[in-house]
Parts: sequence; C-alpha cells; structure tokens
Amino acid sequence: MIQQRQNFDWLLKELYDGVPGIEMIVVLSADGLRIARYAGDPDAADRVAAACAGLQSLAGAVAQEIHSSDGEMNLVMIELNGGYFYLMSAGANAYLAVLADVRCEAGRMSGMMRDLVVRIGAHLTSPPRRNGQTV
Repeated sequence: MIQQRQNFDWLLKELYDGVPGIEMIVVLSADGLRIARYAGDPDAADRVAAACAGLQSLAGAVAQEIHSSDGEMNLVMIELNGGYFYLMSAGANAYLAVLADVRCEAGRMSGMMRDLVVRIGAHLTSPPRRNGQTV
C-alpha cells in the first residue's frame, strides 16, 4: 500500500485514518516527482505528482497578481464531481497532495494536512535538481 523513499508511512497513514474518504496521498517535489504515497495506484500517484507540478506553478503565478501576496502558494482546493483535490506547500520544493471522495470534510482535511506539514515540514523538503541530478 505504501511506496516511498523516506519513512513517511506512519505519518501518511495517520492522515489517511484521520479523515474519512481519502483515496490517495502523494508527497511530491516541486518538479513533479513522487517522493512518497499512501493508498492508490503507484502509476496514478506518478500522474498526480506530475499534474501537481503544473498546478502549483499556475497557483504561484496567480498569487503574484495579488498585491498583498508574496507569490507563494499555500493551499489549492478543487471541488470535483465526486470528490475533492487538495495541494498544500509542505516545505522547500515539496508538496502534499490528497484526493478524497465526497465523504471528506474540507475543514478537517485542510487542518490535518496543515498539522502534518507543521510536524514534518523539514523532512518533506526536496533538494533542487539540475539536469535530473540533485544539486
């Protein structure tokens, strides 16, 4: 059920167990590479991670248009037919993404994601890459 590079299993499981309706949790780098996942198909997690890279870039571009904003994306939530998608900044060059069905409570989800990021944010950072290699 878990595919990971670091030992996030109990932390991601805690989020999974704490909010009804979660279908997949993905931790990803800013360039769209999956760092860890809980639940869901590994190939789907890779696709979600890649899509999130574009979404966080888009959110950052929009944030720059808000005069009082520092241009950084904190949380993106998308309501879909049949569920929700959440993407939260989780440290330098790292993000936490969650897909959930309609049973999910939006406030509970964002609160638990925020708590998880606060607890392990330093561990969710992804070093910058150049030409596919860690710098």
